Amino acid sequence: MAIFLNENSKVIVQGMTGAEGTKHTKRMLASGTNIVGGVNPRKAGEKVDFDGTVLPVFGTVKEAMEATGANVTVIFVPPAFSKAAVVEAIDAEIGLAVVITEGIPVHDTAYFWAHAVATGNKTRIIGPNCPGIISPGKSNAGIIPANIAGSGKIGLVSKSGTLTYQMMHELKDFGFSTAIGIGGDPIIGTTHIDALEAFQADDETVAIVMIGEIGGDAEERAAAYIKENVTKPVVGYVAGFTAPEGKTMGHAGAIVSGSAGTAQAKKEALEAAGVKVGKTPSETAALMREIMNAL
Repeated sequence: MAIFLNENSKVIVQGMTGAEGTKHTKRMLASGTNIVGGVNPRKAGEKVDFDGTVLPVFGTVKEAMEATGANVTVIFVPPAFSKAAVVEAIDAEIGLAVVITEGIPVHDTAYFWAHAVATGNKTRIIGPNCPGIISPGKSNAGIIPANIAGSGKIGLVSKSGTLTYQMMHELKDFGFSTAIGIGGDPIIGTTHIDALEAFQADDETVAIVMIGEIGGDAEERAAAYIKENVTKPVVGYVAGFTAPEGKTMGHAGAIVSGSAGTAQAKKEALEAAGVKVGKTPSETAALMREIMNAL
C-alpha cells in the first residue's frame, strides 16, 4: 500500500518544459511514474520527446485533466509564478499538488493554502520547498532519487529533503511504503500530522519515521497527536541541536526564538509521547532497524 500516491496515479508536470521540469520529468519517467502530460500556456499543443516517451503540453491544468484523467500535478514553476500555478491546480480540483519550488514568498503560500481550504480542500498540497513524495516501485512525484530504496513497510515523513534521502538509504534493506518530504517553509500544505494520520490508517505501513527540525511547534503538535492517535511504533529525529538562537538554518521556518522551537524541546515532547528519538540520522535509523527486526 501507499499514501497519497500509488501506481494508479496519473501525473502532469506544471513547468515541464523548463530546465528543472525537463530534467526531473525524465527522472520521474525513468522510475516508472505514469506522467501523462505537462502544462505551459505558451507551449500549448506542442509535444515533447523524453527519450522515446512523447508527452503533450496543455495550456491549463483543467485541459490536461480533461484530456488525460490526471489526478496529480508536480509544480516546477519559478517562485514569482508559483502562486498562480497552484491556484490554477486548486481551481481545477486536482487531487494532489506537489509544489517543489523553493523561495515562494510566505504570503503567496498563505494565499494558495487558504484558497484550497476555502474551496473545500479538494486539492491536497505537498510543499512548497520540498522534494515531493515517492511510493517506491509505484510512483514518484518530485525529485526524490528513486534508486536509493525499494518498497517496504516503513512510512517516512520529513521536513528535510536531504535527510529524507539519507534515511531512505540507511533503511533500504527494509524499504518504504511511502516517503514524503513536506518542506521546511513556515507555511506548508501537508503536515507531519496529516502524514501520521495516513500512515496510521494504511494497513501495509507497520512503523513510521518522522524527521523534524528546529523552529515552530509542528513537532510538538505531532507529538501530541501521536500520543492520542498513533498505535504504530514511531522513531524521530530533530535536526538542529547545535543551532545558535536567532540563527536561521537553511529552511525559512527553521529559526529558534528563546526556548521555543529548540531541538531539545521537540525531542522531549516526542519522547514523552513514546517516540524513540535518535541524536543523529544514523542512530535514528538504527532505532527503526531494531523495531523492524522485532516485528
